[in-house]
Amino acid sequence: MSTPPLRLFFAIPCCPQVACDISNWRARHAIDGKPVAAENLHLTLAFLGSQPRGELAALEALAANLEPAAFTLHLDRLARWKNGLLYLAPSKTPAALTELELGLREQLLATGFSLESRPFKPHLTLARHCPRLPSAPPPTFDWPATEFTLFASENTAKGTRYRALAHWPLRPPTPA
Repeated sequence: MSTPPLRLFFAIPCCPQVACDISNWRARHAIDGKPVAAENLHLTLAFLGSQPRGELAALEALAANLEPAAFTLHLDRLARWKNGLLYLAPSKTPAALTELELGLREQLLATGFSLESRPFKPHLTLARHCPRLPSAPPPTFDWPATEFTLFASENTAKGTRYRALAHWPLRPPTPA
């Protein structure tokens, strides 16, 4: 009997304090739609989809070869896509985030993994099935990114849960 594949993605997990602050802001403004659980808030770097469990070692090894720098993500844009996904995004993408995403993408493609072809648009999903952009003014959150993680997306009776499989620290930025 074979084991079922895992639904995998690399992401930067939202630190607990910022996740709590974002969830509290969302609750204060009565945002429509299905909210993403605070413990699931993240910024996706690369979505891998369904992968055999046997690929975990290769994914962990390629991620361990990266040496990305830490950065602060300044979330200051509130937006909604046509599909009803409400999200927060930075007005300006930190260079270290772009370098991490590109480095990870290059390693994944060189190792034979298939990735989505759409351009990288850094965002944190607040809610799904949101019928309209809220009238609330855009919030501002500073999110210190100190690690990236390989997650498995799991459907449970209580909803979707993102389980961390492995973490890699982001190195402190070098002084200019």
